[in-house]
Amino acid sequence: MCDTIVKVGPDGVLFAKNSDRDANEAQVLQWIPARDHPAGSKVVCTHMAVPQVARTHAVLLSRPFWMWGAEMGTNEHGVVIGNEAVFTDQPYSATGLTGMDLLRLALERSTTAAGAVDIIVDLLEEFGQGGGCGFEKRDFTYHNSFIVADPTSAIVVETAGRLWAVEEVRSGVRSISNGLTISGFAEEHRNELRSRVAACDVRSELTAALTADASGVGDMAAVLRSHGTARWPHYDLLTGTLGMPCMHGGGLIAGSVTVASWISDLRPGANLHWVTATASPCLSLFKPVSVETPVHLGLTPVGTFDEGALWWRQERLNRMVMADPARRAVHLGERDEAESAWFADPPTSAEAFARADRMLRRWTESVPRGGEDTRPWWMRRYWDKRSRVAGLPGG
Repeated sequence: MCDTIVKVGPDGVLFAKNSDRDANEAQVLQWIPARDHPAGSKVVCTHMAVPQVARTHAVLLSRPFWMWGAEMGTNEHGVVIGNEAVFTDQPYSATGLTGMDLLRLALERSTTAAGAVDIIVDLLEEFGQGGGCGFEKRDFTYHNSFIVADPTSAIVVETAGRLWAVEEVRSGVRSISNGLTISGFAEEHRNELRSRVAACDVRSELTAALTADASGVGDMAAVLRSHGTARWPHYDLLTGTLGMPCMHGGGLIAGSVTVASWISDLRPGANLHWVTATASPCLSLFKPVSVETPVHLGLTPVGTFDEGALWWRQERLNRMVMADPARRAVHLGERDEAESAWFADPPTSAEAFARADRMLRRWTESVPRGGEDTRPWWMRRYWDKRSRVAGLPGG
């Protein structure tokens, strides 16, 4: 489950997205240069291969470690895309392009938001969408919606099988979550029960309201970090934390975790992207990144703990803190101070990641060990199981 938000104003475009997936589904931040490809070649996506184009653009992606496609990303031309799982009345296919594949293919092949939308639609009509998209449950599949933006425009794309609808965002805020929203298309094809379980309307209304007064990157970060009306999550027995943008798993029938977060400032003179490259934005730092400047982040994270992977180093801290956030989140003051300075005067990506990692190591060492886990029993059980599976020390 995810949330993607865009704000279009006279001074340009702000974009933000949380990627909410399974708890141990580490997300990879990946820089891919522009490339030329031989005539007749194919690109192997997550579940199928499609014809390759003559040249692909440089991209920066945030993707589930086991997938070819990406949850969110940008390209060298300033096109940014985020995708959402949606549930519809159309049949689900056992194979096809995933929404994440469509996102990456569009970024690699487009120079504008409108061009990216055309590519998504053409690929959808020709190859269809489908295939397993879950990490814990590999046969879990869904249809997809997207917000596609560039420095001058934003477009919502919603799909149901091979059907689709688009809506231009001319001004103001547009938020999408895990349900169809485009008038006419939504009424015809939305699966109301699954959309209601996903709490899509609750979150999209909340993120839209929070974004209404947003004027910069810091405000968008606050939207992605929101737990609704409270500082820390309220846990629902059935759906865990699906009712808030910053998710922390749990729930007996559904649950997702915010495993990575992304903000793009596409306003004139900015054109800068900010990422956590880690889970739980409420506890993580946003760092500046660009397509042109790759940063070495250590080992590529996978589904089990590795000290050499940034995603897992942060995740160790996240899981210790969330056991009792009111007592253990002592690092947030320093986090906020560093971020505020960066938002006002962005450092280089390498400087930001290096300083963030030094702070992370110090914060982790300072967290009090032991003590009571204050979460409800079903949340404790949810996290105990996933930390054991991941081999997380002290999990």
